[in-house]
Amino acid sequence: MVQINEALCTGCGMCAKDCIAFRIKVENSKAVYSGECLNCGRCVAICPANAVSIPEYDMDDVETYDRETFALNPETVLHTIKFRRSIRDYKAKPVEQEKLNAIAEAGRYTATAKNNQGSCFIFVKDDVPRLKELVWSHIDKLTDKSFKDIPKELLPFASFNKRRKENPADDYLFRNAPVVLFITSDWPLDAGLAAQNMELMAVSLDLGMLYNGYLCRIADENAELKKWLGIEEKHIKACMLLGYPNVSYRRTAPRDKANILWK
Repeated sequence: MVQINEALCTGCGMCAKDCIAFRIKVENSKAVYSGECLNCGRCVAICPANAVSIPEYDMDDVETYDRETFALNPETVLHTIKFRRSIRDYKAKPVEQEKLNAIAEAGRYTATAKNNQGSCFIFVKDDVPRLKELVWSHIDKLTDKSFKDIPKELLPFASFNKRRKENPADDYLFRNAPVVLFITSDWPLDAGLAAQNMELMAVSLDLGMLYNGYLCRIADENAELKKWLGIEEKHIKACMLLGYPNVSYRRTAPRDKANILWK
């Protein structure tokens, strides 16, 4: 619940004006909170007097914004987006825990629908071999028949499995990535937004990522795998491979002209 320190409050009304739930108003030159809200923290972020807090959160985690220190350079941001590549070849090198923590923070601070903050981030890094066993055994069961009898939507997985069995070094589905990240969410957009922020953070740490739709789909329907991950009742909305790129790109890739409508 929002708390307002009357001794610090100047009654400027900025929190009341910015409150999307209309739970704050100014009375007798002081901000007053009443009712239930989303606990989105906008009032905490906007208060110039630092008079607002939400005890349910760790308020020591709140940072003060300094534009001179943290302002983004537009040219750098755009070039970062243009130069990023989906990485399909990774070095056999573990990713440092502090870098994974930073990537998780990028996901945690991503906007969510109605401030539900319901996304869950599952990093598989110490037991990737077990993850692969669960994935391949599930694919084996689904594709244990002749190719002509396999449903069309499962043909890619049958192909991946055939390649793996013919050449164990062919890790087409996992790309030899040292880390696999699953994101669960009740809102698909929440997972997508978090994945994008997490990838940008990874790029800043000299890491690479690959959005893996095949692995996301086959993992979400695998009850045994989800139980092992501890997400039985959740839905996997995004899956990403993560690690140090074993390939270097020298320039941006060409793209079609932007499809933009100006009204």
